[in-house]
This record gives sequence, structure tokens and C-alpha cells, in this order.
Amino acid sequence: MANFGFTRMRVVTPYEPHWREARSAVGAPQLLTDAHQTASLPEAIRDCSLVLGTGTLTHRKAEQPVVRLDQLAPLVAGSLSRNEQIALVFGPEKHGLTREDLSYCHILVEIPTDQRQPSMNLGQAAAVCLYELATRVQIPPEAVGIEPPKNAEEPAPSSGNLEVLANLIEEVMTASNYSPQTMRAANRHDLRLMLRRMRLNATDIRRALGLFRRILWRLKRGPRS
Repeated sequence: MANFGFTRMRVVTPYEPHWREARSAVGAPQLLTDAHQTASLPEAIRDCSLVLGTGTLTHRKAEQPVVRLDQLAPLVAGSLSRNEQIALVFGPEKHGLTREDLSYCHILVEIPTDQRQPSMNLGQAAAVCLYELATRVQIPPEAVGIEPPKNAEEPAPSSGNLEVLANLIEEVMTASNYSPQTMRAANRHDLRLMLRRMRLNATDIRRALGLFRRILWRLKRGPRS
């Protein structure tokens, strides 16, 4: 991260003995000092409007759009131009991101590798991805955080806002007896993916929240006399 100018790291439930003993490379101790620990992935990415999961398609079927790493830069540049927060998410060394983890991601980023060796060391994968972004994204660091132009596209909602809507829709589904208890986890997973594929804007989120809150109120109130 320090090699390529990235400074904001969030770590989800790290293995405490290793995390306490972690040592940075020369010149990068502040990265570990400033790293923020969270108890869950949703908490770590709640303020991000574009969440990029990393992995290989060798042993999985993608449930979200897939972008090769060498094609990622324009997508990231567009998101930054709208003043959006972006997260690049890596999974544990042994097994990578789980299916559940990826359901919180808008995009699956695939690093092209030889088919005979699709797996990469975590540190190497992070270095390759950050090098690609540092050298190809054409927005200078000082431009990040400035007000977007007046004619710019409205920023996408944050992951946290999408979760608020997903939780409300799930509450409506439960109140309307949409599915049995055994199907609720699967429905929650599919709903999370669907909302991210739709690429809603902030106005869409507000309208949808109002709609589903009204439906829930009607369901709880019961039939009119």
C-alpha cells in the first residue's frame, strides 16, 4: 500500500495473535498504526459506493459483473469523479472471499493468471491491484475529495444505505409471508446482490424507502374495516 500511495486500510476480525505482532515494511509503520478494525465486512464498507471484490473464477460462478483488472481503471476513475468512496476487498490468504462476502460487492475483479496456477499470494495480489490503479487511474490524488461539477452524475448510494433498504424490504417480505423461514437466508443473499446490480442513485433509495415503509405500515395495520 505504501509503495503505491494508498493509506486507508480496514481489517475485518483479524486473527489477534498475528495482528498484534504484525510489523510493517520500512517506511510504512503508520499504515498499521492507523488501520481501522471492524467486526464485519458490512461495517467496514458502509460508507463506500463502489465495492470491488477480488478473486478467481476457477472454482466459482460469479453472481455479479466481472471486470478484468486491466479494465478496472475507467470504472474507478468514474466513481472518483463523482466523489464516491471505493473499497477494494481482499479475502483471507487460505480461501479468499466467501460467497457471502462477495454478495456485498458491486463488481468481482479478476486478476488474469495462468490457468495452471490461478491462486496468488495475498500480498502479491494486493500489490498487483494497487499498482494497476496507481498507474492507470487518471485522477490525481489532490483531485479526490473536491466537489464534482454541477452536471456530474449523482453519486451512487453507500453500501450502508443499500443495507438499510435491503433490511426494510426483508421486513416487508417477512410481514407478507413471502417465503418460509428456510428460504429467508437465500432471499436475503439474492436481494443484496440485486440491489447492487441495479445501480440505484440516492434519489431512488429515498423513494424506495418511502414506498416500502408505507407497504410495511399497511401490512402491520391490517385490512381496513
